[in-house]
Amino acid sequence: MGFLSDTTHFHIFTWVVGIIVFLVAAVMANGSKGKKITHMIARLFYVLILFSGILLFIKGMDYGRGAEYGIKFLLGLLTIGMMEMVLVRSQKGKSVGVLWILFFVFLFATMFFGFKLPMGFEFF
Repeated sequence: MGFLSDTTHFHIFTWVVGIIVFLVAAVMANGSKGKKITHMIARLFYVLILFSGILLFIKGMDYGRGAEYGIKFLLGLLTIGMMEMVLVRSQKGKSVGVLWILFFVFLFATMFFGFKLPMGFEFF
């Protein structure tokens, strides 16, 4: 149970830090060196989020709920995709309003699914 708990905690840590770094990068001035560095740190956390999410997905198979963990994994991928698209398109000066909305929709859906599954917390 220790590994499972550690993986869950690591996953939560990575997505919390990843979202914070993403939001910091999103509000920084375009073209600044700090924004580029922060964006690269956000990308590092995307990889860590995906790695820990894959571990949880594999472990979710033991619960016989692979399809639900698969849906959560896809929602997580969409969330990360929206995060990256917001940063890249805003850097190019393009409109990102719809992407922000999609980011929050996917983030909420991913968190709802994640907390509802057996390895999550019981908020719902």
